[in-house]
Amino acid sequence: MPLNLPPPRVVWLLAGEASGDVLGARLMQAMHAIDPHLVFVGIGGPRMEALGLSSLFPMQELAVMGLVEILPKLRRLSQRLNETINDITLRQPDLIITIDSPGFALRVLKRIRHLDVPRIHYVGPQVWAWREKRVHSFPDLWDELLCLLPFEAEWFAERGVSARFVGHPVLQSGADRGNAKRFRQRHNIAPDAPIVVLMPGSRRSEIPRLLPIYGKMLTLLRERIPNICPVIPISPIVAASVREKVAKWPIQAHIITDFHDKHDAFAAAGAALTKSGTSTLELALAGVPMAVAYRVNPITAAIARRLIRVPYVAMVNLLAGKQIVPELLQEKCRPRVLADEVSTLLLDPETANAQRSAFKEILSQLMPAPDSAHDGTPAAAAATAAMRLLNESQQRQAEQQPA
Repeated sequence: MPLNLPPPRVVWLLAGEASGDVLGARLMQAMHAIDPHLVFVGIGGPRMEALGLSSLFPMQELAVMGLVEILPKLRRLSQRLNETINDITLRQPDLIITIDSPGFALRVLKRIRHLDVPRIHYVGPQVWAWREKRVHSFPDLWDELLCLLPFEAEWFAERGVSARFVGHPVLQSGADRGNAKRFRQRHNIAPDAPIVVLMPGSRRSEIPRLLPIYGKMLTLLRERIPNICPVIPISPIVAASVREKVAKWPIQAHIITDFHDKHDAFAAAGAALTKSGTSTLELALAGVPMAVAYRVNPITAAIARRLIRVPYVAMVNLLAGKQIVPELLQEKCRPRVLADEVSTLLLDPETANAQRSAFKEILSQLMPAPDSAHDGTPAAAAATAAMRLLNESQQRQAEQQPA
């Protein structure tokens, strides 16, 4: 006699860039550990797809950054927004989780707020950094806001938006567990060759702006450190584009797409140049001295300077409350300036060790609060919060059903 089992619960997920794909994959695993029968649908990248999510369209179409850079993509993004709304409306999932990507995710949430479906936004929008007034539009967009940074829950609460700190997922990244010897052997790099990690970002709009500067920087750096070895960890989605752009560099760059290989590269590296954001926390966890280097369209930069309300752009500097890693932005993001900073990090142990000491204090802030319902990892804390909301919502619906 067949069992009359209830249908599996459906969770609709949205991730719009590589970091969100990593978050989404860890969240899916942690939620499945609580309820193995959950079904995941929505938009995600290769890591989420490897866990069974069939993406509505390629995630990389959403990975656009910059006020000017986004203009040529507006029509296509509008089409994708409509497709997303239609898919959610037709599926009527049991829970919706949008992950970061506020430019797209918040538009989705505005369009679906009339639906009777519980909603979570995972990664607090950085309105504490710029355009604070946007916070007033948040209260009816989601039922739960999950934050990665320790100061965010209080900041949002003071402005009438309930939020929960669930810890930063970088602590689960494995960035501190790389093997330097294995990396050098795998890529045939001499034991005494100084390695510099270059992280230009995962968005297609970032790569052509930063890689030419990095290439010229290496020409200057080789004059001081002849055996310098550049390594570029990059998303598989943009790897072909990166390979094409670095083919004519004066020094062969090792391009790696596997995250285990990336962590081995961190273990072997003496210094790094990176964009701002989560990559600074990954490098800090691995103990890699770094400088933040970034350049956007000049018009975008001019507008951002008028709007940004925080003293630093690097996450490690924001958490420290002071500048512990150099920020080389816009006009400072020039080959000679970058070469000078990398040289200092590689050749001056005092400067490098001062950064490493500061990293330890910063990372201690990122653990989630203890909770008997989960194992203490950020992904488990986020999954526990999501499952509580899902269960509470379904309990309310059951109680409202006529007897």
